Amino acid sequence: MGQGDTLDGNASGVTLRAFNQCVLQLGRLARENGPSRFIADGLEAFAQLVPFPSAWWGEMSGPGCSGQQSWMHGRINLPDSFATEWHPLADRDKFSQDTLNRPGEVVRDSGYTDPCEEVNDFARRHQIFHLMSVTYELPESDLMFFVCLYRGEHEPAFNDSEDQLFGAFCEQLFQLWRFQVQDMIRFDTGNGASDFGVARLDGELLYVGARLCAAIQRELPGWGGSTLPVEVVAQLAKAPCVIRFGRCALTLSPNGEQVILSLEAPSGGEGLAPRERTAAMLFAAGHSYKEIARILALSPATVRTYLRNCYLQLGVKSKVELGSALRKPGISTELAPRD
Repeated sequence: MGQGDTLDGNASGVTLRAFNQCVLQLGRLARENGPSRFIADGLEAFAQLVPFPSAWWGEMSGPGCSGQQSWMHGRINLPDSFATEWHPLADRDKFSQDTLNRPGEVVRDSGYTDPCEEVNDFARRHQIFHLMSVTYELPESDLMFFVCLYRGEHEPAFNDSEDQLFGAFCEQLFQLWRFQVQDMIRFDTGNGASDFGVARLDGELLYVGARLCAAIQRELPGWGGSTLPVEVVAQLAKAPCVIRFGRCALTLSPNGEQVILSLEAPSGGEGLAPRERTAAMLFAAGHSYKEIARILALSPATVRTYLRNCYLQLGVKSKVELGSALRKPGISTELAPRD
């Protein structure tokens, strides 16, 4: 191949050789560096082909999951508070909704044009004018994996050639990351665990499943993902060990520089707290957040948290699926008394 050979007819200016070298480097990173910095290092290598000043990636609740939230995330040139600032805006962020509803497809946008002005203010604070993103379904976690690249107002928009390169590169990135995770938890899949997580010794999550997220947030409603609660972080250095977490048992197993978290929890609706199950039944029956909040004497925000936990715990993505899961044999359908 000569220097003029391109990835395809539309990717002018970028050689096939350069893209192949980038993918080969990604493979070396997966083999040599381990999961702790794999995605960050991979994206920084990709920036040699498609420059970008900032990026965000991780695992997120999918569409229909009663409220979006990122549960594991990493970032390049963005502040620690980035995800915390975004979470209150998540359900009003049109670009986020668009990319979550089009898995496997690269989605681009430019400008401060979101219908929600608070979303535009957030974008201005973080110099996000041009956006390019892709999401992938992650069935083993019941969450979505996402990668977003950002450019500022005085930089060029992402073009069609960069779109194609980004899509092809992220497919490789996503699969190699999944292989890393699967290799780490494979030895631990025969212990009856219902879900898994992978964390560094400082508590930063590298992978997490939806049911583990629900179990943690049930006991610590203020937990927002990304880093394990301090109660769990304090135990990581003691692995292997087992700790009780509410009604669940959490087994911590060392694996090199990481710790595998294996959740043993009641399955299906049996794992729901009475108030969660009641809120889910009312929601499936057609009641709104405000109506459920009034009936159960809760705040609408608490109702949203309960319903998000129910969606994650039951592995459902719609109100219809929620109703079907609650009607399965062995799951109580009586309204729980008020606590």
